[in-house]
Amino acid sequence: MKPTAGAATPRLLRRVNAQAVLGFIRSTDVATGTGLMAHTGLTRASVIAVCEDLIRRGWIRELEARDEERPGNPRKGRPARRFELNSRAGFVLGIDIGAATTTAAVADLRGSVLGRSSESFRAADIPAAERIDVVDRVCRQALEAAGTDARQVLAAGAGIAAPVDRDGNVLVTQHFWGLFDVGLRAALKELHGWTVLLENDANLAALGERWRGSGAGVDDLVVLLAGERLGAGVLESGRLLHGRSGAAGEMGYLDMVEGVGSSDGIASLARQWSAAGGGAAGGTVSARRVFADAAAGDPAALAILDRISERMARVIATVASFINPEQVVIGGAVAESAGVLLPGITALLPRFTATPPRVTVSPLGDAIVTMGAIRHALDYVEANALELELRG
Repeated sequence: MKPTAGAATPRLLRRVNAQAVLGFIRSTDVATGTGLMAHTGLTRASVIAVCEDLIRRGWIRELEARDEERPGNPRKGRPARRFELNSRAGFVLGIDIGAATTTAAVADLRGSVLGRSSESFRAADIPAAERIDVVDRVCRQALEAAGTDARQVLAAGAGIAAPVDRDGNVLVTQHFWGLFDVGLRAALKELHGWTVLLENDANLAALGERWRGSGAGVDDLVVLLAGERLGAGVLESGRLLHGRSGAAGEMGYLDMVEGVGSSDGIASLARQWSAAGGGAAGGTVSARRVFADAAAGDPAALAILDRISERMARVIATVASFINPEQVVIGGAVAESAGVLLPGITALLPRFTATPPRVTVSPLGDAIVTMGAIRHALDYVEANALELELRG
């Protein structure tokens, strides 16, 4: 008799139990049977059976009993069994593929970054094969920096500046998005045998921020990548929102919002408005220079930051009205400077929305997408540990 749809088969239960046990052991230096029972809700016999299976497969190691728990010690009872993650049993890649630059980071199974590499594309509209070659080269350089190689990679998360649906397909209804539809998953699978998890960059930024940033543990979270163009990654009850074709969080609607008018990001606006005013030195200057001039008290630069603060307050208010998040995080390379905008944004928000969220800037800087890509890859590894072959 075949199991009914959704039935909990023994194989499925083994996978779920292994994922729960492995996830908890990853999150702590040393895990005991008692701690695993409390976290997973499994019986002691089930916890030990799962741990022994993971030990045989190479995912975890059992530690010796501590001195106070060894036989002969006056303390009675069996010594507690203690386990730790074999964090170098395999590695994951986090890849951030922008229009101008790609970055790859290699992490162990605890998410510690061990190697990183970046390279610029010679142009935004280069042929697909050339874009893949650059991404592949950057990945291999990052692996070399980490002291490992392609055979040890268990999964790769990759973020692109285009909508991606739940099946990893790129939405190509705009020319810019089409630049990222280069067949990366199939190419890296053929070259190295890697499973590549393609995702929108803002979505990965949301995963990274919830894992290692100012939004740690927040289930209702929006991350705005706010450099050149605005894009949002949305977590609702801890779950990424994609929409039918992956376009949830796209912000082209801002063209129609009074007082906003486009999805230009903070860096782009700073340059545009500096140029319109003649710039601090009579010409267009970088966004970094505008922020530096404002910090030095330059009236023109301070006026630009006031304009950006109001514009971002309006943008965040639209997000708050649609989604009602607990927190909105300004992320990306611009986050390093955007902290000075927070007082103005926070003060203005109640004018534009009845549900103002807490607004912060990300501490992850331009690593936010690669961190999310690493988290995405680790989630895949933990969910599929019993099917993956360790080659370490």
